[in-house]
Amino acid sequence: MDHFSKLFIDGEWREPSEPNYLDVINPSTEKPFAKIALGAAADVDRAVQAARRAFESYSQTTVPERVAFFQRVLQIFVRRQPEMAELVTKEMGSPITFSLEAQTATCVAHIEAIIEILGMYEFQEQSGTTLIVKEPIGVVGLITPWNWPINQIICKVLPALAAGCTIVLKPSEVAPLDATIFAEILDEAGLAPGVFNLVNGEGPVVGEAISSHPDIDMVSFTGSTRAGIRVAQAAAQTVKRVTQELGGKSANILLEDVDLDMAVREGVFACFANSGQSCDAPTRMLVHKDHYARAMQIAKEAAATQTVGNPNDPATILGPVASEMQFSKIQGLIQKGLDEGAELVAGGVGKPAGFDTGYYVRPTIFANVNNSMTIAREEIFGPVLCILPYENEEDAIRIANDTAYGLAAYVQSSDLDRARRVARRLRAGSIFMNYPAWDAVAPFGGYKQSGNGREAGHHALSDFLEVKAMVGHG
Repeated sequence: MDHFSKLFIDGEWREPSEPNYLDVINPSTEKPFAKIALGAAADVDRAVQAARRAFESYSQTTVPERVAFFQRVLQIFVRRQPEMAELVTKEMGSPITFSLEAQTATCVAHIEAIIEILGMYEFQEQSGTTLIVKEPIGVVGLITPWNWPINQIICKVLPALAAGCTIVLKPSEVAPLDATIFAEILDEAGLAPGVFNLVNGEGPVVGEAISSHPDIDMVSFTGSTRAGIRVAQAAAQTVKRVTQELGGKSANILLEDVDLDMAVREGVFACFANSGQSCDAPTRMLVHKDHYARAMQIAKEAAATQTVGNPNDPATILGPVASEMQFSKIQGLIQKGLDEGAELVAGGVGKPAGFDTGYYVRPTIFANVNNSMTIAREEIFGPVLCILPYENEEDAIRIANDTAYGLAAYVQSSDLDRARRVARRLRAGSIFMNYPAWDAVAPFGGYKQSGNGREAGHHALSDFLEVKAMVGHG
């Protein structure tokens, strides 16, 4: 497609200011299959100027106008969903079934949710003689990751547009092509020129330019904690608002009253979903010491059912990880686990048998892990599960909270009231009790070094609004 190698600025597909291009690698073949333009600071500046001009009129559009626009986006997205899913599979290795049923299906749910939320949202309230008005913050810079590429774009772009903001988006250069399709969808739905601008590029160039630009009023970033710190430092120079959804090392507490077979099995599957490349993956399974040996056996059997294969095969459960860099990082951390004395229950270093080509990782489980080990403290971002024993409920809560992160936590119990009590004491932004169904309007974000701000639900819309007090309004 012609548009893949261009930038979308002010309603037009444009060549980059400098002739700089990057191959997009298919992680299952290790070969390039497309090429994108890499933007520069000058391209970001052009996009910001377009967004600033468009803000004057777009910020004044009515709620019914925005709702009607989102309804058109929903229709077009559903029509192009199979194409989008195929692209996500090619660019980051998500198995095609997962791309259809998770990676893109969540997007449909988020579009439906923003239509409902926007229709009910209160943009003003009376407090005595003061009218409190919520207004769009302005031009926002959005920086998105490769692991849930179109989902994360949707989770930022939709609430920003719903709030009345205009946008400069930088998707991950590892998985950038779905962003091009989404730009086409917005354009077809009738979004005015300059409201949404797409500038592909690398973090140290385009991400830095967005974070530090004086005419961008807010940056929303999803990615690693390390990169998030750099974004916040650059943004601080112009005192812009920063929201971040960063890393995680989520504990999954299996209380001793739980159905152990089900809880361990589902915990393994949840950890390995998306080849372990989810920031809220339950990567630390906490099992009562009396059930520990049995849990190891169940986990080993569950790992054996995780079919590693070609991501184009509908039967594949685990595809490759997204890039060579990611593969190398995971291999190094698996080796670190072995070096620090963790016991290998399943998997290990190297590629699965029969997979010489592609960034495939063996689904790996470690036992006899303690919370001081590197594999229990660092986000691995691959199909690697650590299983830790605990003494009692208090010990489990202590271990779960003993982390720099606080994105998510999981609690399994046959007694829901007990699960609720434990959940109250966990320092994380999302607590999932008894493997619940996914909720499109549950606010998503973290405590501690997992970031600030929230995505999804009405909290996401609020993040893109300023609060104005009109005192004496009457």
